[in-house]
Amino acid sequence: MKELVKKLLNYFLIGIFAVIPIVIILQIMIFVKDRVSDLFQLVYGYADNYLYTILVFAVSFFILVYIGRKLVQEGRSWVIGAFDHVIERIPLMNTLYRVLKKVVNMFSSHDRTIAKEVVYVEYPKEGVWMTAYVTNRHDDKYVLFIPTSPNPTSGFTVIVEKSKVIKSAMNIEEASSFIISVGVDYGKVSEMSQLP
Repeated sequence: MKELVKKLLNYFLIGIFAVIPIVIILQIMIFVKDRVSDLFQLVYGYADNYLYTILVFAVSFFILVYIGRKLVQEGRSWVIGAFDHVIERIPLMNTLYRVLKKVVNMFSSHDRTIAKEVVYVEYPKEGVWMTAYVTNRHDDKYVLFIPTSPNPTSGFTVIVEKSKVIKSAMNIEEASSFIISVGVDYGKVSEMSQLP
């Protein structure tokens, strides 16, 4: 009887871990649906007309597609440029906006000017290797963001000597997947031998 209970609990835990990714994706989808629904209700509340509401959403969609196309083709858009110009004149907001924009651009694919390099660094002590994103560099110093598992949006920002890092062949997406999966999704196992 004890073995049966142990097996059932083991299968139960395996089932939970198998369903967690599905639940997370469903929660994200529900969150997005709720935000779009709230926005739809807000627009409909002003117009009280479904045709007008759908028209506003269609125009918004095409404006965002136009901005995305301009950013991909030319690296800039007059709409974003105009907004940047206005925000630059608002104290405190301009600093927050600039920092947020740099962080988003680091993870997006259209900005080639920001380093998209993944490295290994010994942190928090020697012999313990962490995956880190290179966010900036100056001379022989690297500014690294060391994300924490399983939430890569939290972590530590450190400045280290270039000699203290080992370059990785992982890209940002692979490194993020490695961190979120707490090491289960690690496609560069051969890199472990590079770590002293």
